[in-house]
Amino acid sequence: MEKKTDSREAILARIRRNTQRVYERPDLSALEQAAIHYDDRVEQFRKVMHQMGGRAVLVQPGDDLNELIRQQYPDARRVASALDRVEVCGREQALTCPTFHPDSVACSRDLDGTDLAIVRGSWGVCENGAVWIAADVEQRAVYFIAEALAIVLDRNCLVDNMHEAYRRIDTGAYGFGVFISGPSKTADIEQALVFGAHGAADVTVFLV
Repeated sequence: MEKKTDSREAILARIRRNTQRVYERPDLSALEQAAIHYDDRVEQFRKVMHQMGGRAVLVQPGDDLNELIRQQYPDARRVASALDRVEVCGREQALTCPTFHPDSVACSRDLDGTDLAIVRGSWGVCENGAVWIAADVEQRAVYFIAEALAIVLDRNCLVDNMHEAYRRIDTGAYGFGVFISGPSKTADIEQALVFGAHGAADVTVFLV
């Protein structure tokens, strides 16, 4: 049986066939050289996360990550995560907070009612607090349907600006990734700032 062509690749192939003129990508090296840089990336990231309506918790040696997560989200009962173990300040810890794996549900709508999702961040961006999350689950709706997100991020994986972050993008085994910068928010509703309009209403980044 002939393998079905992936719809995305089929669409891109048609675009390439019907492209009449090809333009070279602009040289952005001057912009990259002029991009902002920070002396203390950790402090800058924590500051911007606060400005974005989220939090960045700097985990100290000897801290129990499970206890820190419970302190931030004491009322979370339905906790999703694909993470079993996390390296915290050079020592591996078992993650016992989660109550279920996101891929244990039959479809994404079964994730409705998730209080907290614990996910791994790949890179954090100091200039805007964005964290690149490469999907490590099939049910990627968990990144948006959970009421709150706890993002576990290696403090050594902070970059200064988006130029650096884009060079490091990896969509992982599931071919999907997303930048998340603090809780979801909009100011379009009656000119009032609303959190949780399109995703998590609360976001904490745990810098391990």
